[in-house]
Amino acid sequence: MPKTRAPRDLADSRFVRALDDTGDELVVGEAVALDVQPAGIALRLASALLDGVCVFALYLMLLFGLSRVWPSELDDGWAAALQIALLVGVLVLVPAAVETVTRGKSVGRYAVGTRVVRLDGGAIGLRHAFTRALVGLFELWMTFGSVALLVALFGAKPRRLGDLLAGTFVQHERAAKHRDPAVLLPAELVGWAGVADVSALPQRLENRLGAFFRGAADLRPEIREATARSLAEAVAEYAHPVPAVHPEVFLAGVVVLRRERDLRALRSRAEILDRAAESAAARPPGFPR
Repeated sequence: MPKTRAPRDLADSRFVRALDDTGDELVVGEAVALDVQPAGIALRLASALLDGVCVFALYLMLLFGLSRVWPSELDDGWAAALQIALLVGVLVLVPAAVETVTRGKSVGRYAVGTRVVRLDGGAIGLRHAFTRALVGLFELWMTFGSVALLVALFGAKPRRLGDLLAGTFVQHERAAKHRDPAVLLPAELVGWAGVADVSALPQRLENRLGAFFRGAADLRPEIREATARSLAEAVAEYAHPVPAVHPEVFLAGVVVLRRERDLRALRSRAEILDRAAESAAARPPGFPR
């Protein structure tokens, strides 16, 4: 008979695997994970179709304009060379220039709300845009997008071959912002909060706590209970003392203590910066203005 998964196993597959996997996070040089959402394949296909229509229309207009001005006695070899040069310019140089000037935008991306950015979340430059456009000549136009689609399907984030070589990806700028639920200190933990120590809690485990409270309302009761119990067992190794309360109540108390700890650290840092700014702006006695 096939094995049935226990609620705790379901909870682990829902939270532990998703939250511990940080390989897809965008982390800048200061070790800060950026809250960005990669654009899906559907959005990228829609923007690519719009861009393709614009590029095709531009090529036809330029070709019609050049045909009116180039000499009628021009032989077929030169005419073919001019058409190829025009085609390469429209398919490579124009997209690269547009992405460079608009910092990762295009007509299609303006319409669907996406932007090309570097892996660290910064704006792309000419090198990134030219690499994407040059590789796109093969994977988008010569293969009708089949290569780009296959490469995007086999990655954690839908990045085509040009993105992999240029070190870029496409982010969704119009993603809906979810408001985090308010987690308050339970009344039965007021006395415990005055003596508890949760400073040793790892950041990865704290991220799991935040994700649990953000998605707890959408879970079935048995999965929510099993997830809270599993997280409480993991958090208990870093919290002293451990109160004898419901696991979710205990987790709420830990979240509140960590939040207050972070706020105190931020206020202390702000005070240090203010004092440093005052010291830097002060002038020695008698120093002319």
